[in-house]
Amino acid sequence: MNLAMVRRMEITADAEAYPLYLGSGLLAQAGAILREEGLAGKVLVVTNPTVGALYLAVVVKGLEEAGFAVQTVTIPDGEAYKRLDQLTKVYDAAAVGCLERDSVVLALGGGVIGDLAGFAAATYLRGVRLVQVPTSLLAQVDSSIGGKVAVNHREGKNLIGSFYQPSVVLSDLEVLGTLNEREFKTGLAEIIKAGLIGDCDLDAFLRTHSTVVRERQPEALLEIIARACAFKAQVVSEDVRERGRRAILNYGHTIGHALEAETGYAVYRHGEAVAIGMAAAAAISVEMGLATPDLNQATIEILQLYDLPTTIEEGISAEQLVARMAWDKKVKDGHPRLVLSPKIGDVVVKDDVPTEVILPVLRRMGAV
Repeated sequence: MNLAMVRRMEITADAEAYPLYLGSGLLAQAGAILREEGLAGKVLVVTNPTVGALYLAVVVKGLEEAGFAVQTVTIPDGEAYKRLDQLTKVYDAAAVGCLERDSVVLALGGGVIGDLAGFAAATYLRGVRLVQVPTSLLAQVDSSIGGKVAVNHREGKNLIGSFYQPSVVLSDLEVLGTLNEREFKTGLAEIIKAGLIGDCDLDAFLRTHSTVVRERQPEALLEIIARACAFKAQVVSEDVRERGRRAILNYGHTIGHALEAETGYAVYRHGEAVAIGMAAAAAISVEMGLATPDLNQATIEILQLYDLPTTIEEGISAEQLVARMAWDKKVKDGHPRLVLSPKIGDVVVKDDVPTEVILPVLRRMGAV
């Protein structure tokens, strides 16, 4: 493990703190790190076939060498499998393995695995220990931090879930080298979001260092991932259960989640849908008189700089997207809550955006 490339950050939530390790060579050291952080006993590793083929053996070896009793369960790969019947498979494995409350559920995978395994940990025996080992850029900067765990319902994304904080997060930068270009870019969308809504220095870095970021140079990745994680951690620490400021992290997500659900989670990756959602939010901000057209232009420019989509696929109904938004978790008094932006680095939450404003924006972006 290259100690020069490892950072340990404290994430504070619910008056408690847990460590986030960010660096290279962490997978092989997972067992030793968990021991150092006071974990022991049984570990149930939840993964998918793709990630398991690459990393399961090295993680299990490290855990067993550190004295953990390890079991594994594999869930099919993809957002479409983040559902209750797959959650039951994790419960079954936990029961067969006789997990106890001090046992650990270790999520080895991207956001789908992290969400599903996290919800299993939150609910099995009313809560066992959870360790997040995110293997996608998106999961490293988003879903592994902050304690949101969930499965999907046919009417919408993440409708069945809870807030449950991990005991440890291990984010190994080396796994990012195996991501295909599409998966890498979908993670960049969440990092771009952090810059657009609060970290202006991160936004500037992304605009001026796009070459080294897209080349996945380790120093550049460490910089942007650490900044994005620190920003999210700071917001979460102020509002763990999303009753106030944490809602700003949903920038681009209300429309993004609607797009994912309307297309059956088969057309867009999460980050792609969020990118479109951010482009829409910027345009709606201009239409509402909150921002000048410069905001819209700056948002489109940075998304296109990283080859992220800013338009909607043909054939998707604007009315259906708005209807999907009504099922969003962030709905208040029957009105969708949209995070809008007056300028780069600043956002506001609005629950009074008229449908008459949203629909024309969606249609200009390609919806019918």
